[in-house]
Amino acid sequence: MGEAVVRVIVNGESREATVEPRLTLADFLREECHLTGTHLGCEHGVCGACTVLVNGAAVRSCLMLAVQAEGTEITTIEGIANSDGTLSAVQQAFREAHGLQCGFCTPGFVISVTAFLRDHPEPSDQSIREALSGNLCRCTGYQGIINAVRLAAGTVGEDRTTGAIT
Repeated sequence: MGEAVVRVIVNGESREATVEPRLTLADFLREECHLTGTHLGCEHGVCGACTVLVNGAAVRSCLMLAVQAEGTEITTIEGIANSDGTLSAVQQAFREAHGLQCGFCTPGFVISVTAFLRDHPEPSDQSIREALSGNLCRCTGYQGIINAVRLAAGTVGEDRTTGAIT
């Protein structure tokens, strides 16, 4: 099969490359754009480490072909910080709440949480757990990650089911 031209906007920058049609979006980002913050774990869409935003939607980039992204706007972990270079609210919350250890899963969590909080600015603990169920972490035990989501949402210290301070 022949090659295809892919034109996308990645982190606000126009990118164009000629690629094989079978190249995944994750590999396109890592190899053609040199954005290695998008991690590859399972390469089956299970772990969530490769999550990026495509036109604002959280997408497993290992399951999407680069050619399918033609004409889209993509945001990777490298583009999630504020324009002045300071950490986004979600990144800062992960830092403050110790929501990471080895860091391998962190980019996927940060991207997923960013999309989740955009759509659910006042999440319940249950909805946080459901939203995070598609991302796997082998190090943290998840409590720091859940606390980071609460912090980013402005709900740290409040048990939303009972109203008690925790």
